[in-house]
Amino acid sequence: MLVREIMTTPVVTVRRTVTIKQAVRLLYEQDITAAPVVDEAGRVIGIVSEMDLLRGEFGANPRAFLRPEALPTGRPPALVEEVMTPRVATVGDGADTMDLVELMITTGVKSVPVLCDDELVGIVSRRDLMGLLAQGDERIRDDVLAALRDCADTSSFGAAVRDGVVELYGPGDERSARIAGLVARTVPGVADVVFPEGLVS
Repeated sequence: MLVREIMTTPVVTVRRTVTIKQAVRLLYEQDITAAPVVDEAGRVIGIVSEMDLLRGEFGANPRAFLRPEALPTGRPPALVEEVMTPRVATVGDGADTMDLVELMITTGVKSVPVLCDDELVGIVSRRDLMGLLAQGDERIRDDVLAALRDCADTSSFGAAVRDGVVELYGPGDERSARIAGLVARTVPGVADVVFPEGLVS
């Protein structure tokens, strides 16, 4: 499955010159945990998360500090560009979803902007991926069958799904059955793949 098939679009973005309070309100009203930060030309220059905004807003409040000597010096942050994360992990819209999962696991990021020729076209969050895993058996079956149809060696196979376990059946030799099993395992939400007894030894 490609990233473009699961990404959220259009993307809610914030300008770097937006105030922290405005960004907090936007993320809260849109029920999102992070948003790409763009410049005047719409290019991605960072990402800002709920935690970034909370640090910017509450961390600057003198009442958050117990000792007077712990008070921050200088002007507290007021704009998104002052609290955003400037180094953004991005992914292309044609990338494999499993590569995106690996990126999230290794970097710890929760939301990844999706680019097409350097243009922002979507975003994928952990919630999007969790939604894939939580799909019902009927949706998983549809996705498995679609994946099987895309491969000439497996297009004749049928599938039944129960609790995420896919049973593949139909005409085919042991070689095509093994290929069908590999294809089915690439579909998000698939917990296991089984065959009728005797089809694959």
